[in-house]
Amino acid sequence: MKKKAVIIGSGIAGISTSIRLVALGFDVTIYEANDYPGGKLTAFEDKGFRFDAGPSLFTMPTLVDELFEISGLNPLNYFRYKDIDTTCHYFYDDNTVIRAYADKKKLKNEIDDKLGGYGDDVLRYLEDSARTFDLTSNIFLEKSLHKLKNYISKNTLRALVNVQSLNITNTMDQVNKKKLGHEKLVQLFNRHATYNGSSPYLAPGVLTLIPHLEFNLGTFFPEGGMHQITTSLVRLAESRGVKITYNSKVERININKKKVSGVRLNGNHIDADLVVSNMDIVPTYNDLLPDLKQPRQVLEQERSSSALIFYWGINREFSELDLHNIFFSNNYKEEFNHIFKLYDVYDDPTVYVHISSKACPEDAPEGNENWFVMINVPFNTGQDWDEIILQSRANILEKLSKILNCKIEKHIVSESLLEPRTIESNTSSFRGSLYGASSNHWLSAFIRHPNFHKKIKGLYFCGGSVHPGGGIPLSLLSAKITSETIKNDFKV
Repeated sequence: MKKKAVIIGSGIAGISTSIRLVALGFDVTIYEANDYPGGKLTAFEDKGFRFDAGPSLFTMPTLVDELFEISGLNPLNYFRYKDIDTTCHYFYDDNTVIRAYADKKKLKNEIDDKLGGYGDDVLRYLEDSARTFDLTSNIFLEKSLHKLKNYISKNTLRALVNVQSLNITNTMDQVNKKKLGHEKLVQLFNRHATYNGSSPYLAPGVLTLIPHLEFNLGTFFPEGGMHQITTSLVRLAESRGVKITYNSKVERININKKKVSGVRLNGNHIDADLVVSNMDIVPTYNDLLPDLKQPRQVLEQERSSSALIFYWGINREFSELDLHNIFFSNNYKEEFNHIFKLYDVYDDPTVYVHISSKACPEDAPEGNENWFVMINVPFNTGQDWDEIILQSRANILEKLSKILNCKIEKHIVSESLLEPRTIESNTSSFRGSLYGASSNHWLSAFIRHPNFHKKIKGLYFCGGSVHPGGGIPLSLLSAKITSETIKNDFKV
């Protein structure tokens, strides 16, 4: 008889875990509180415009391909994506514009042309980024940090021998200032701290491995939009026998004699041999495990940043925005001070704009564009968000209108909003933080909650709030680590 697994939440990590567990022979059911899957990785439509609601950058697509491959399927028959030849388009306040080309020669030439040199600095920096990733990924990203046996390997020895080059005790900003010769490049590469909701002025220098994913391994865009990642994996999971039950909010994880016995749903007990929580780790303990001793050091870590996102349908096309990823930059240091000191608002925010209709014309009516307009904001601690939203919207419109020499507001024909309070209510992300805990300390990776409970048999965790962290690639790796742990525990 098959062992029964219950997964709480159908975020990308929960869906991926279900696919891996079915491949191992488990009977899997996912209980999802919402009436849709995907967590933050969803989509919606308004007045003829389609918007990806959550993540807009796709790296390491082979992690998605792998889920089809372990299911005995060719991923090309079910999920397709294309390379992005220019990662992003950077607008600076002094009218400098830099295109971050995927092709290294073109990138070097662009940097040399726009900044009067420094292209070789960038190429050396990306080589160092690749080296850092190679030294650390097997230890920090692909295996549990909480199993002693995983440290006994040649990879660990290599990392220890080269530990000085990993810049663990320097900040990301310090490393970037040392390796990059121009302040605009420091600012450009500092922004990669936002990929896990951290500050480059606090996060360790080892996080300079992040640009490797974008510039060396490449960025991609799924055919049909980012939400196709969720859609295709849900189809795969259901085709393999995973049962997904929506509008089903789990009330408790039931434990008997230090072993999981199942979950409580609508007042009824549902048996399970193992339970995987894809919820944020904080509400998992607070709401589903209230009688269990809480790991205070883990749960009280500083939260990652959140986001304020305006989804605008624009009734014209901007030829100067010929890419679908654009950054309108600012003085990052002041901005991150605002975010991590929990100030309410700043006057000149860095604005990220994602226009999927540049890649998928069907995402907007002909002659129109769909704008995903985001700024980084603090996690929710009870700020006056209504006032922050009003001020931020005005500041964003002023900034974009000035740079594009066009009154943007008069072209907005559709508008929706996502902010820390709704992020928390929609996805159970504690305080609306996007990535669980921040990585603003060199010990953050080790303090992050493991993918299993050390004292309760059959209790596991996956998703962006546990090891190895947030974002699509790390959530997919989280599912892989969790599944491997279950495989070993159940000897399947």
